[in-house]
Amino acid sequence: MSARIVAPTPEAIAAAAARLAAGALVAFPTETVYGLGADAGNAEAVRAIFAAKGRPADHPVIVHIGSGAGLAHWARAVPPGARALAAAFWPGPLTLILPRAVHVDDAVTGGQDSVGLRVPSHPVAQALLAAFAARGGRGIAAPSANRFGRISPTTARHVADDLGGAVDTILDGGRCEVGIESTIVAFAGDTPLLLRPGGIGVAELTRVLGRAPAVPGARPGDPSGDPAGTWPGGSAGRGADPAVPRASGTLASHYAPHTPARLVPADRLRAESAPRLARDQRVAVLARTVARPADFSGIWIAAPADAARYAHDLYANLRTLDAAEADDILIETPPDAPEWLAVADRVTRAAHGDEDDRD
Repeated sequence: MSARIVAPTPEAIAAAAARLAAGALVAFPTETVYGLGADAGNAEAVRAIFAAKGRPADHPVIVHIGSGAGLAHWARAVPPGARALAAAFWPGPLTLILPRAVHVDDAVTGGQDSVGLRVPSHPVAQALLAAFAARGGRGIAAPSANRFGRISPTTARHVADDLGGAVDTILDGGRCEVGIESTIVAFAGDTPLLLRPGGIGVAELTRVLGRAPAVPGARPGDPSGDPAGTWPGGSAGRGADPAVPRASGTLASHYAPHTPARLVPADRLRAESAPRLARDQRVAVLARTVARPADFSGIWIAAPADAARYAHDLYANLRTLDAAEADDILIETPPDAPEWLAVADRVTRAAHGDEDDRD
């Protein structure tokens, strides 16, 4: 059975909220990517997310709430820095990881003493949260609506292609505006930790916090937020440091196509593709600054030159290249610059190779 893709009319949103309240799974758009939602207060429903995605049970999910007023239900403590970030960036692409309230189930937190919370800005997500709250719901647990470890969905069709009948209803809110996942900042102690770069940049976080968030696993001397040598973010996703919470999207291999992918510097892109084509291999390329050679016979996508537009198109471009059934995907290495930090994180993990620990 295939999932139902429905237009987000008031009637459809009300029906989706009813399905959530009944324990079903509903996919919905956010400004970042589509989420696979379940009632965050229903442990059985949350576990159904893990079954649908093939997600390890110790991997926490993010709880979506309608406003910052919902923090008190889910978190037992909200440090001043977290309140400042929430006031500045919610609704928006920011997730806060905070000490969990005593009633929050391990199915949501992956067994940790922390919980991830965010207020999405997409109008369909907000309408669904409001309709769910009218039925007594306190939050929607929603990781990305795709198979564990694979390319995140930015359209309703992506969700249907990945999950099929595993999801009850897909609310179609169009293509996601940001296109990559939220920034994750954890408050496990006095120091805010940047666990995943995303739609909110380090400079914006620093402006509000008055200091740059620390980056777990960064080499001494690396400035916080510098992609060189710090991303993927060290121990952030593996729990190697017990003081650093596990979080979505922080494992070494993630956001990955089925086709093997490699990062290639711009000045090596043509040289790397030529011998593959000479061996009659099918090559797919995601370039940013390098023009397609006249004699290139593979699949070549010219990605946008600026970071925000590149991020918006990234997952759709990776899906197009993956569908080409190439032997390899070559991705031009993104610039080593702060505004490219989130993109560099995503393509580095996507090109990490086949691993058992994909998210």
